[in-house]
Amino acid sequence: MYNPGFNYTEFGTIKNAAGSNNFVLSAKLWIERTGAIGLSAKAGRYGGTFAHKDIAFHFGMWISPRFQLLLVKEYQRLKEDENNRLKLEWNLQRTLSKINYRIHTDAIKEKIIPPEITPLQATSIYASEADLLNVALFGKTAAQWRNENPDVDGNVRDMATLEQLVVLSNLESINALLIHQGLSQGERLKQLNSIAITQLKSLLGYKQIAKLK
Repeated sequence: MYNPGFNYTEFGTIKNAAGSNNFVLSAKLWIERTGAIGLSAKAGRYGGTFAHKDIAFHFGMWISPRFQLLLVKEYQRLKEDENNRLKLEWNLQRTLSKINYRIHTDAIKEKIIPPEITPLQATSIYASEADLLNVALFGKTAAQWRNENPDVDGNVRDMATLEQLVVLSNLESINALLIHQGLSQGERLKQLNSIAITQLKSLLGYKQIAKLK
């Protein structure tokens, strides 16, 4: 969005190599190869790696679901305050569900969907991968949830808790990485379910959550 000189060719090379076990990439090498402007790396006593706040926030969310939850809650508070003043409507669930959707679908399109396929077949594959995340997090597919809740207006994700939505956002990004690594759907389901359990335990046991709600 902000760097017209970004080297997409080098980025593609790096992305394709990222799934290998011996992949190593320093911040300095990333900057040199892609022409990135959002990061800076300096050596010496007062050196270090520095990032634009957008990147720093995302890095913090990647390594800590608790930090992500705090950031989402603050965003929610500010958004509700803004919309109360402007008399607008918004939905946190729908906003969060879109966070990593593009990353997830791009990985599916690049690594899973064959080049010669109809739009209807592609839709079926996207739905299958969406249900993979549903099973990993909620323990059931979207269709199973609808059958169990025929009178509820909405779907399983609309009814999810904030903690579940934070974990879902993370699972979309992680599943994209696992797809690039070439793991089968069954292998990915096991890993994603284990990650979902770990992150939910961390969030639900976090004392600060009760203060935020």
